[in-house]
Amino acid sequence: MSGQTITCVLIDDHAIVRQGLRSLLEREDDIDVVGDAADGQSALQLIASALPHVAVLDLKLSARSDTERLDLCSTIVSNYPGVAVLILTTFLDEALIIDAIRRGAKGYVVKDVDTSAVVSAIRELSAGRSYFDGRSSTAIIRGIHSPDEPAENTLTSRELEVLELVAAGMSNRQIGEALFISSATAKFHVGNILRKLGATRRTEAVHTAGKLGLL
Repeated sequence: MSGQTITCVLIDDHAIVRQGLRSLLEREDDIDVVGDAADGQSALQLIASALPHVAVLDLKLSARSDTERLDLCSTIVSNYPGVAVLILTTFLDEALIIDAIRRGAKGYVVKDVDTSAVVSAIRELSAGRSYFDGRSSTAIIRGIHSPDEPAENTLTSRELEVLELVAAGMSNRQIGEALFISSATAKFHVGNILRKLGATRRTEAVHTAGKLGLL
């Protein structure tokens, strides 16, 4: 896309984050932020009208669904194949990254990286390539070694730590405090544990984990 302006849209719940990212990107002569959205419905409407080269999608948890933003990624990729999705998130988890890739995301950048990585990612995606920052690339390598192994072999070390605290009856907030992570991150790990163990409730997950020798 040499010489062509790259258009992008920003999708994030927080107005301050969108404004900050817009300010960062608009310093670049070849990038034009053509709109931003705070939720999925507004994002899809914006993409339908703007048809940007890149959609920068913040991946965070929702009180309604742990996969809401991943579902939005899938919808964008399915309905607008010409729009490349760049995941920008605070979550660094092998399973999450692999899921995002399987749903069609072309890039994954952790929010605390150098801001130049976001700019580089947008340029790479607009040129039809993929982009993963160093930390997410390492997580991908770890995560793809055995994607089809049984659930008891795919719980990460962090998930095993969380599982022990779930078995102790701790809430997401208490787990977060114990592991020095946010309650939202704890909630994400608990959701992953339930999914991998085929459980719908915490008590069921603890029971299954006990039978598998994980506790």
